[in-house]
Amino acid sequence: MNIIAQSLSRGHGELKVMIKDTIDIQGFKTVAGSKAYLNIPPAEHNAEVVDNILKGNCQITAKTNLHELAFGITGINHAFGTPVNPKYPELIPGGSSSGSAAAVAAKLADFSLGTDTGGSIRMPAACCGVYGLKPTFGRVSRQGVHPVTSSLDCVGPFANSVEMLEVAMQIIEPSFQPAAKLQQPPKLAYLNVAASDEVWRCIEQFFAQHQLDLPHEAIDSFDAAYDAGMQMINYENWQAFGELTQTGLIGADVKLRLLKAADTSLEQVKLAEQVKLQFTQALNTLLNQYDALVLPTLPQIPPKVKDAENTVAFLNLTRLVRPFNLSGHPAISIPLQTENGFPVGLQLVAGHQQDEKLCAIAKYLSH
Repeated sequence: MNIIAQSLSRGHGELKVMIKDTIDIQGFKTVAGSKAYLNIPPAEHNAEVVDNILKGNCQITAKTNLHELAFGITGINHAFGTPVNPKYPELIPGGSSSGSAAAVAAKLADFSLGTDTGGSIRMPAACCGVYGLKPTFGRVSRQGVHPVTSSLDCVGPFANSVEMLEVAMQIIEPSFQPAAKLQQPPKLAYLNVAASDEVWRCIEQFFAQHQLDLPHEAIDSFDAAYDAGMQMINYENWQAFGELTQTGLIGADVKLRLLKAADTSLEQVKLAEQVKLQFTQALNTLLNQYDALVLPTLPQIPPKVKDAENTVAFLNLTRLVRPFNLSGHPAISIPLQTENGFPVGLQLVAGHQQDEKLCAIAKYLSH
């Protein structure tokens, strides 16, 4: 089975939209890619973002599959099928919002919604060669989104252009108003992070083509922020899903991660909060000097599906995205491709609540 989505029809309009199945749609079960939730009752209400979409010029055509419980980064789902990566069929679609990214890449939807707790929009966007936006934390409503509480999770859109991302943001977050077109190059800097030579070369060639020579900056607490984000995700996911480990209904990879997450202590979470403050301050200091920071979305070319069964072995793939969940800054992944035809994500990060500015910069670079 290679399932992107389960079909449904809700609303009328020109734009076709698909919704990650962690987001409630009234009358439908929110299964979160897990057999453990097959017998739950249907949602009684729409998530707020769903109501906003239905008020817009949109038709919701499907709910999209995902890495089970949104707790994995490959997108591989043995319960309901792994979405095929339309542009790069041998490679993972990325997780956890795999179906949402694949649907846009396959042009089955004008835009789709995913969620991003530790990179779950930006990573599949990079894998599938589409645009993905993680808004500022709290900018887009999570009412009706699962798990109910999260310190890091954000709802955001996938699309095949920045312009469509902006349309999506205006619909799901009505205060979003696209910024004016940039008339001169933005002030950007590379953030020094570890990634493969192939990935960095692709990004540097992109900026060379734009005749932009970017300075290099560093944040000492970057790796600590990656680890701190994992501590918070583990603690909160155990609270949300731990009881499911007793059901025999969840996949082996997710069960193993949840049982490991059970060991995360409140003391570790408190230390993570200290790292959050330190990293956020360092990031804000740089973003006072630059319009946005530039780094890869993923540290390497996405692995092949046949090589990626062991999710734990590939958790390192999120090391360049998760720190910005911890800090809450908006981040976008722009699709690039290597000379050999492999996908690379170019990640841009801007200041808090500067989602419009971030999209304007991405649009400037994409044309």
